[in-house]
Amino acid sequence: MSVLPLVFTSGWASGINAYAVVLLFGVFGATGLTDEVPASLQRTDVLVAAGVLFLCEAVADKIPYVDSIWDSVHTVIRPVAGAVVGALLAGQNGSLPELAAGAIGGSTALLSHFVKAGTRMAVNTSPEPFSNIALSLAEDLGVAAVITFAVFHPVAAATLAGVLLVAGLAILFFLARQIRRGWRRWSQRREEKRLVAQRARPRAPAPPDDGSDHF
Repeated sequence: MSVLPLVFTSGWASGINAYAVVLLFGVFGATGLTDEVPASLQRTDVLVAAGVLFLCEAVADKIPYVDSIWDSVHTVIRPVAGAVVGALLAGQNGSLPELAAGAIGGSTALLSHFVKAGTRMAVNTSPEPFSNIALSLAEDLGVAAVITFAVFHPVAAATLAGVLLVAGLAILFFLARQIRRGWRRWSQRREEKRLVAQRARPRAPAPPDDGSDHF
């Protein structure tokens, strides 16, 4: 079977948490659960580095505004990781050119990254931190579940990843419109308050008339 479904799913997951994808694939390959994982992802140093970075992301991803800074830094890292993992999977399988697999994995990771980053910016408008923690946990568990599902059922997992990607883009578009409307209403209220304050400001008294004629 073509490795394309697995490449697409790994790209979607890499846009959310690239380190979890590398770590999971490496563990699955090292334990013999799948033969689709290349040896380079099963190396001990790769697994240790992915595990440490995964823990760093697990902490940063749950702190308001820190998560957005983390996302901005990973705007390049996640798509590159998706492209590299896709190319490695294609090279291991041989049923898809590595360049095409890299393009698919990278572009899919970029789209899912935009969904993640945009959603986090919207969530950060809430003053409490619990929504960030809940969303981060849901993302981590979702990536783990979909990648595990993809190892055994790649086509079904790719279909699920595609649905989640489209739904995420639709939600992001909706949130962007709502934020834009809210920003416009806030700007209008601010301008109205400014005008009211300007009208309520006492005017300077007119100079007294001394009765003299001016020519």
